[in-house]
Amino acid sequence: MTVLSLRAGPLAADLAPAAGGSIVRFAIDGPDGPRDLLRPTAASELACGRGAGTSCYPLVPFSNRIANGRLVVGGETVLLAPNWPGQRHPMHGDGWARPWRVGRCDGGAAELVYEHDAASGWPFRYRALQSFRLGRDGLVVGLKIENLEDRPVPAGLGLHPFFVRDADTELVCRTEGVWRTDAEILPVDRVTVPPPWDFAVSRPVDGADLDNCFDGWDGRATVRWPCRGLGLDLQATWPFRHLVIYVPRERPYFCVEPVSHASGAVADSLLPAGATLAGEIAFRPFSL
Repeated sequence: MTVLSLRAGPLAADLAPAAGGSIVRFAIDGPDGPRDLLRPTAASELACGRGAGTSCYPLVPFSNRIANGRLVVGGETVLLAPNWPGQRHPMHGDGWARPWRVGRCDGGAAELVYEHDAASGWPFRYRALQSFRLGRDGLVVGLKIENLEDRPVPAGLGLHPFFVRDADTELVCRTEGVWRTDAEILPVDRVTVPPPWDFAVSRPVDGADLDNCFDGWDGRATVRWPCRGLGLDLQATWPFRHLVIYVPRERPYFCVEPVSHASGAVADSLLPAGATLAGEIAFRPFSL
């Protein structure tokens, strides 16, 4: 499988267009060799042609789960088929499971394009674009979706990075509300962020046990790895004002996912015919 390698100073980012347009490695040089900032991708995951097991994959045209695959658009009910192994609710859209075309790649930047024809999966046509710019200070990922239909349709964007996780890894981010979920990770109700889930002050992610969507995010978050002497600033432009935080038990990773809509609520975000929705997410590592 073709891997695009971007290099800039101490940073390296590898992309796999055919595996869901995913990032398969993001690392920084250290005294003993490269140090991974996102979980590295196993060869078996790269070969499968999907982004689920990679370092980071795009969420287009929606994030998280759509309950029972039921989507109501303009009074019309559309039923979506399950698309994720072991999940009965459609999840994370099409982009992670489809090959993307290389628009350009020049060593420090690349563009990947996916055009959806609605023959399977999402029932509306769209074009998605990812741009990657790697500089000495970090990686900037641009996301864009264009509605190819002649009417307004739901459309959302997001990014699903898997950060490496140590026992002392910390997170800080400011949010206002959070959706509590049921046993199937479907949203039940929105509440003010409770103290055990509040990362307004930097605190360890271990023990959080989260898979929830937060809102009122100011577009900034910081991850710290004290034992590695590293940190990373995450910055997102509009429309990324929701944040999914996923901290699974006993896994060597956790996720901080900038998204454009609340989980299960993409039908509330209609994109006019021919219009685009776009934003950028930056990953800027630093030394502690």
